[in-house]
Amino acid sequence: MRMTAVTCVKNEGPFLVEWIAFNRVIGITDFLFYSNDCSDGTDRLLDRLAELGLVMHLPNPARGRNYQMEALRHARQQPIAREADWVWIADVDEFLNIRAGTGTIAELIEACGQPKAVSFHFQFFSNCGVETFEDAPVIGQFTRSHNPDLWCDRFAIETKTLIHKDFPVHFYGAHRPYLRPTLPERKRPKWTDGSGRPVPEDFLLAPAKKPIRDFDARGARDLATLNHYALRSLDSYLVKNDRGDVNRDNRDFDDTYWRERNDDGFEDRSIRRYLPRLKAEIARLKSDPEVARLHDEAVALHRATRDRLLSDPAYVALRDRLRTLPRRPPSELDLIDLIA
Repeated sequence: MRMTAVTCVKNEGPFLVEWIAFNRVIGITDFLFYSNDCSDGTDRLLDRLAELGLVMHLPNPARGRNYQMEALRHARQQPIAREADWVWIADVDEFLNIRAGTGTIAELIEACGQPKAVSFHFQFFSNCGVETFEDAPVIGQFTRSHNPDLWCDRFAIETKTLIHKDFPVHFYGAHRPYLRPTLPERKRPKWTDGSGRPVPEDFLLAPAKKPIRDFDARGARDLATLNHYALRSLDSYLVKNDRGDVNRDNRDFDDTYWRERNDDGFEDRSIRRYLPRLKAEIARLKSDPEVARLHDEAVALHRATRDRLLSDPAYVALRDRLRTLPRRPPSELDLIDLIA
């Protein structure tokens, strides 16, 4: 079974090997990477992995600033995605935490009843008070998140979707595919959540012009959840802030972005069961001396960017402010005040 992961990257060099290794462990066989404007060696590392036949690496085809959507349109035409049995569209800070069987995508698909798509809700993992960037698996460092049923003040949480080749795709969205608008009811695909339940009809039928990317997360994580490490260490968050967002040029990450994702009220260490297999796969990838060298170079450049930023008083002030912020989202505190 061929399973292709499609992702866009900008300055994710220190985290690439872990993400590729993790996805190989859960069953991904092929990778299609689009990169743009990298200054930390991400592109050089991907080029070496491509030379080894482990990934396909292309420059992002975007002519405007909507990097991800333009890349996804391009990806649909590539044999690596078009000929795959399943396509998984995700980012390098997102890890599919599968609870079915030994934790593989094949076991998950079976447990969900062989659907044509499965949508998994984000579970945002907090910074956990980790300040210093360490070259160690992200999934082992960050173990606290919001209540999986409730993010900020809402039960509806955004998703990412695993898509079968027989799904009647109108086009790929970053979070979910959209059905062909003329598709008759009898041909609607079986589409489940992370517990194997049918997704809500309004989500299923949402038109591309009025996209719906979320639905109620309560009870939707029995078989899998999507661990999203949007913050990582404070060092790495500062570097991410400097980099901007892969989707849009020059996007700043303000206090709200941090606070909404730094809720650490719930402990979840379940993904750590992958660590022995993950570390073995990382070692296999790094057994190529050039991969190991380029990874180490990306780590050094990540730290050098951190050091450069902290020579700027504005970034020192940002770091100090983030350290002191409440570990509850603003909307949740507003709700508590309203109830009180």
